[in-house]
Amino acid sequence: MEPVVAQPSLTNNEQTEHWSFLPIQVKPLPKLVQDVDASWPRNGIDFWVLSEMKKNGLCPMPQAPRRILIRRLKLDLLGLLPTTEEIREFEADESQGAYEKWVNRFLSSPRYGERQALRWLDLARFAETDGFEHDKIRAQAWRYRDWVVQSLNQDLPYDLFVKFQIAGDELVPDNQAAQIATMFCMSGPDMPDINSQAERRHFLLNEMTSTMGGVFLALQLGCAQCHDHKYDPVSQEEFYQLRAIFQSAVHVKKNQSISQLEEKRLYEKSYLMVRGDYQRPGVEVFPGFPRVLNKEKEVIKDNPSNESFSGRRSQLANWITRPDHPLTARVLVNRLWQDHFGAGLVTTPSDFGLMGARPSHPNLLDWLAAELVRANWSMKHMRYLMVTSSAYRQASSPRFSVEVVGSRQRWKESKGRDPENRLISRYPRRRLDGEILRDCMLQVSGTLNFKMSGPGIRPPLSEEIAQTLLKDQWLVTTEEEEHTRRSVYVFSRRNLRYPFFEIFDRPDANHSCPKRNTSVTAPQALVLLNSQFSLACARRFAGRVLRDSPSDELFVRRAFRLAVGREIRDNERVKSLDYLEKQKMQKGGGDKNREWSSSPLPLPETMPLGPSIAYTQYCLVLFNLLEFCYSP
Repeated sequence: MEPVVAQPSLTNNEQTEHWSFLPIQVKPLPKLVQDVDASWPRNGIDFWVLSEMKKNGLCPMPQAPRRILIRRLKLDLLGLLPTTEEIREFEADESQGAYEKWVNRFLSSPRYGERQALRWLDLARFAETDGFEHDKIRAQAWRYRDWVVQSLNQDLPYDLFVKFQIAGDELVPDNQAAQIATMFCMSGPDMPDINSQAERRHFLLNEMTSTMGGVFLALQLGCAQCHDHKYDPVSQEEFYQLRAIFQSAVHVKKNQSISQLEEKRLYEKSYLMVRGDYQRPGVEVFPGFPRVLNKEKEVIKDNPSNESFSGRRSQLANWITRPDHPLTARVLVNRLWQDHFGAGLVTTPSDFGLMGARPSHPNLLDWLAAELVRANWSMKHMRYLMVTSSAYRQASSPRFSVEVVGSRQRWKESKGRDPENRLISRYPRRRLDGEILRDCMLQVSGTLNFKMSGPGIRPPLSEEIAQTLLKDQWLVTTEEEEHTRRSVYVFSRRNLRYPFFEIFDRPDANHSCPKRNTSVTAPQALVLLNSQFSLACARRFAGRVLRDSPSDELFVRRAFRLAVGREIRDNERVKSLDYLEKQKMQKGGGDKNREWSSSPLPLPETMPLGPSIAYTQYCLVLFNLLEFCYSP
């Protein structure tokens, strides 16, 4: 052992007095001048948002039309398109509280947990394989995904949601679901076949500690593995003190994947690893919390009365979820805000440290954090507040505005003075995630399978990709009806992202992902136009519409309503009919095999095969419309 002395935590005022380390402060809601926008606020969110707009000479955009609101709302909360019937019912319901009634309906749907789980699984770096060279399957990993879906549907309070993932086996030893929750800790990549199992365990412990810090506290603790953090007041000693909390629950065996924590009271000593090298233990360290966040100087003590559990992780879980913790609630409400407004109030959602962004609305952030604790840590309550606010209901452009007069001028001022929309002076249009886009394509085709839970399913891959894989790397699920289940249930292989998801920026699960990239590339359009999946959906979509639409006029009208959620405009109708006519002329007399593989399903008995392909092609065009691919 090398006689190395651990460095103390950094303690200069700039670091310890950083905004995120200070207690949450709730200030009175700002008073608004009685002008045309004074009646705009619907809840506390709007007071803070409007106050900042006014300081910068801006006015909010008018409210979006009801057909836009229900589309935005259902995509955000459930990841699905509203049906034609839902749009009609929503537009016709002028009763007081009608909008709030629909919000509650969506929050109560089992589809809610499936949508919101995608965001948490990104943070948890969830996959059903180990990664690295052999990428072995973790047979039970899907149970963690199902636990997340179920917990979100049940609105498990966020403090318990956190506690179970850190120490569910300690807190409720007889609860199998709580034990499954600890799979969060072990969801990262692993190399079971590595020669040095000591190195493997060192990597797992460091990765787990770093992820825990980033996800729950928005602190990049991993920067302190090898040396004191260069910017934040976290020393290398404190990193290994946190790591020591997990040490008795992580045990490895060569060539065996591990998925959840298993406490063993071995009382092995913990050391600071010099330069982060697993072969260079330094001074002994004891379990503890970072001093900058531990003003009460809490000490972790092993529980001598329990022969199975040390109690270290349960103490960590309780400390993180203290109502007065300066970070936990702030971090969570910022993530929820990002879900609904495209960017967090802090635009670095997993870094609230000195190098992270400062909040655009610090008073609003603290108001939301306090409200989360007051509401018993209910995530559904916080989402309800956000999506029922006037800020959320704003139009994203003059084209999507109820009040046409003045909206264009407000939009121009918003774009000019608030180009990045940090003041929330308009609603941000956002491209759909790949998983949601896939689900919506299956939905309009009438083939989406709503079966819940179970091992991940493997839809077919294109022949070009399948030929590049190792044997048994992607065994296609034999039951064809399983292929159209929701995207959250598609098998998540760490070394092979499902191609449709990858091209639409799904992260690779080797690291916790706080915010996805949102690219717009030519391959995305090519996939939507030319992939086997898109063609299969378009064929079913065309067949579904043709069943009830005997004429081209009725076909384009109904197809447009299903895909975009509105009536087709006259100029769009004329172009659509002209497109169909030209496509019919081009498709006649071609290759019969190709025509059969591109014709609508089912094909109407009286319809010629060749010209029928035009309807499939039209549905492919609809999949590529901005109004289909973007949340309005």
